Amino acid sequence: MRYQSVLFDMDGTVLDTLEDMYESVNHTLRAFGYPERTRGEVRAFVGNGAYMLIRRALPEGSSEEQVQQALALYKPYYAAHCQVRTKPYDGILELFSTLGAHGIRVAIVSNKPDGAVKTLSERHFGALPTLAVGEREGRRCKPYPDMVLAALEEMGAAASRAVYVGDSEVDVQTAKNAGLPCISVSWGFRSRRQLEAAGAAVIADSVKELKKLLIE
Repeated sequence: MRYQSVLFDMDGTVLDTLEDMYESVNHTLRAFGYPERTRGEVRAFVGNGAYMLIRRALPEGSSEEQVQQALALYKPYYAAHCQVRTKPYDGILELFSTLGAHGIRVAIVSNKPDGAVKTLSERHFGALPTLAVGEREGRRCKPYPDMVLAALEEMGAAASRAVYVGDSEVDVQTAKNAGLPCISVSWGFRSRRQLEAAGAAVIADSVKELKKLLIE
């Protein structure tokens, strides 16, 4: 078997979370009287965790204090509204089930806050992933390898038989930093062209393609 473990990014890879993040970001901006952002802007801002999402969404030149104030509103609001329109991409549930049937363990590693990652994973995937890991204090966000390496350790999984799957330049760099091969997917928050520019070596354009790369 090619792989024993597959680590997935969450946003734009297994879950379409854009609408709930878009609404939560603009709710935060409105609360402070800042200009709202378009879906395209929010899509481009996603990838480096909640802090960077809010820093990018705030007007240029915003102070660290302003970022922290907005972040303090955004995090609990998003946590309470992260399941309104979020849904798995077509075929992901079946893919997880197929991987499990082949004895391949699945984990989700995301820069989203840890509580939101666990809530969304449990709601949409149940017990299919072995674990779900998100941002928490004391652990650097992707593209640092900390979260991926911690997930492998918790799973008792060998890095030599693992692969990382994601939809952005952050995921490409994360896999490289963790010493894992990377499969990028083009249905998420970055286009195939953007992924190629980021150095993606293997790109799946559909879940069917991804399944072949993981199993066959």
